[in-house]
Formats: sequence, structure tokens, C-alpha cells
Amino acid sequence: MLAGVSRCSGVSERARGVVAATAAAWQRCSRCVSSNDVDTFRDTATMRMPNGVKQSPGLFSAEEVEGRVNRLRHHMEQEGLAACLFTSIHNVNYYTGGFTYCAFGRPYGLLVTPEKHVTISALIDGGQPWRRSPQDNIIYTDWKKDNYFRAVTEELGTTKGKVGVEEDHLSVEGWAKLQHHLQGATLTDVSQAVMRMRMIKSKEEIAVLKNSTATADLGAWACVDALGEGVPEYEVALAGTQAMVRRISELYPDSELMDIWVWFQSGINTDGAHNPVTTRRIQKGDIISCNTFPMIAGYYTSLERTFFLDHCSDAHLKVWEGNIAVHKRGLELIRPGAKCSEIAHELNELYAQLGLLKYRMFGYGHSFGAMCHYYGREADLELREDIDTVLQPNMVVSMEPMVTVPEGQPGAGGYRELTILVIHDDGSVENITGFPVGPNHNIFKK
Repeated sequence: MLAGVSRCSGVSERARGVVAATAAAWQRCSRCVSSNDVDTFRDTATMRMPNGVKQSPGLFSAEEVEGRVNRLRHHMEQEGLAACLFTSIHNVNYYTGGFTYCAFGRPYGLLVTPEKHVTISALIDGGQPWRRSPQDNIIYTDWKKDNYFRAVTEELGTTKGKVGVEEDHLSVEGWAKLQHHLQGATLTDVSQAVMRMRMIKSKEEIAVLKNSTATADLGAWACVDALGEGVPEYEVALAGTQAMVRRISELYPDSELMDIWVWFQSGINTDGAHNPVTTRRIQKGDIISCNTFPMIAGYYTSLERTFFLDHCSDAHLKVWEGNIAVHKRGLELIRPGAKCSEIAHELNELYAQLGLLKYRMFGYGHSFGAMCHYYGREADLELREDIDTVLQPNMVVSMEPMVTVPEGQPGAGGYRELTILVIHDDGSVENITGFPVGPNHNIFKK
């Protein structure tokens, strides 16, 4: 069992001790879990399954992950928190360095105390959560309702005082059950505080995001290769997805491959940023939105570009060039010290001058990191009128203006360009997206 320790480079002595203790616990409980006695089997609420050996997440060093947890524990000490229970995919991912759980209707979690770091998973996932957890893992069974909460209680023991939870993720039912099971504990929100921690990226995170952004470029070029008259959207999307999966497997051979996708939209399907891929066949003159998403172990970046097949009408060209003008100005505005709301206000004025403000669809950009289309959001780092966050070094943000002209009007369709920028310690801003923008590059004749 302990052979796995040697594969976790840089693991702290505390972590080694936890792994050893976990293996010993597995030896102690295995007979109980394996019992064929029906009553014993049914009464098993929790167990441990250190099956195989520990696996590196493949993205971050042990020191990187431990640094995140240490900053969290410092915050806990300052705020008088006895423990934190994270229930969201993004925070479990962030504070484990890559474990991305698959809920399928079951609750999961990560419990952090001054001494413990324990993921909580369902038995259906076997030993995988333990292998992807940097330290300990406890499993709950399905045999009785609320065994998840029994696992939390078992790990917290007689802990009293404040327990940090995520108010923006925990359901009302989950909150009530936690309060019922954690007698003597007071639940308090930590979601906003940890979101602000996630907004500042480390050097290792920035390196992953750069690799991911380059992979998004690669996926878009694969889409260009597959693009053609009469080709269904889904066929183009499949080509982009396959290219990105293969590239990620080369970059991070120890990572898990999941949630990598392309939204390739054409014609009326471009009117919404998150519209799904369809069977619509692409025609010459179509407006196209190419959106590639190379998720790497729960870490998110994207590329979004407007294309046309064969030709672009004058009406479409006018709208497209107007949106590109806003995109270019937005890139110039992203700098240390700039306020998110002020960037939005200035770009609104430019849109208004161009006659396009009435077609605007959403905020002008956002942060990147441990998030996806179905989890996570760093809402305090979005380029919107209601966000007054000041941009700082080591933030990673996009510029992605979008307008949609309704069907039946000249230039109908959705236009957007997404480019990702890194703000560095020296005040410089680096554009890490390589795919070109605009009609000089993205009208493809085939």
C-alpha cells in the first residue's frame, strides 16, 4: 500500500503520516466491508479504500497544493474557524490540486482542519478519489440516507465552533442537515473569501493556463481543417475536441481526460454564447462561432472566434468590424490598477457610438482557473458594470465582447472574440491567445 508514497514527490511528513495511517485503516476495516453478513454490510456507513497507489494530479507540485492549503489555514486562524467543508467541484479541485469529482446526484466534499485534509466521496467511485487526493479520503456508502453527513461528523469528531461552508453552493437541505449533524458547530460562509484567493494565480497556474490556451488554439485550427460546405456542426466540433484531447494527453500524461469540448455554432445558432452543437449543416456565407474549451483536470480556458465560410456580406462585415473595434480597445484597457466597472463603462460608450450597444449580450470578460460550464465562477473578477474589483498582477482575464443582431435583420447573427491576458508582476500584460482575429484571417474559402 505504501508504495504510493514514493510517487508523490515533495509530499510533506504530515501527508506521509496520513497516507500510512490511511493504509492501516484500510487493513483494519477491510474485513468489515467485505462481510457477507447482511446486517453488518448494511450498517457500514463509512470506510476507506486506499486502492492502488497515490497518483500525481499531473498539473501542480505538492508544494503548490500545500501552499494553497496553508493560505487557507492562515485565513481560518484569522477568522477563528475550526474547519472548512468545501462541497463545490471548483473548491475541492483547487484545494486538492486536481481532484474533480463526478457527483451524479451524490454529495462530495473536502474537509480541512488545522490537522486534517480529507476528501469525502461516494463508494461508487471506489479508490479513485483517494488516489487523486493529496492526503486522506473517507468514503460513505449508499445503504442508509445521510451517510455523507455521518462521514463529515466522523471526521470532525467533537469539533466545536465555526465551520466554514460555501453558501453559494450548499443547498438549503444540505445546510439544515449539516446543522443537525454538527451539534455545537456554527456554519459560516467562506465562499467569497476563497474565491478571492483563487483570483490570484500562482506561477504554476499561469503555466497551466498558457498550455491550455495554446491547446484551445490548436483545437480551433482543427475546426478550420474540418470546416466545409454541408459539414454538420457536430463533425467540426468532434475534430476540434479530438485534437485537444490528444494534445492534453501529451502535455499531462498523468492527468484525467474529461469535459473537453467544442461549441461550433453556425447561422442562427450563433445568437447565444452557450448554445449547444447541433446537426445543422454549414452553408457558404454562414456566420460561425468557433468556441474551444480544453479542460485540463478541472482548469478552464477557452478560445472564441467569429468565422465566415467562403464570404461575408457587407452588413455582416460592418457589425463584425465594430465588435472587433471594441475587442481591441478592451485589450488596451486591461492593465494593473484598472477597475472592472470602469472598463465596462468605457466599452459601453464605444458600442453606443457604433450603434451596437443595444445588441450587447453579457459582460466583457472574466477570470479563468478552476471552473467549467457547470461549476465554478470567480464572480468578483468579471468585467461588468457592477464589479468594482481592481485588476492586479497575477490575475488572468479575458476580453470577449459579444453582440447579437436578431434574425431577419441585416448582419444577423452572434459575433464574439475571446482573448486571454495575463497581468504580470512588472505591470506588463501578456496576450496568451495565438489564434488571429477578424476578416483578414477568418473568412475561409473552401
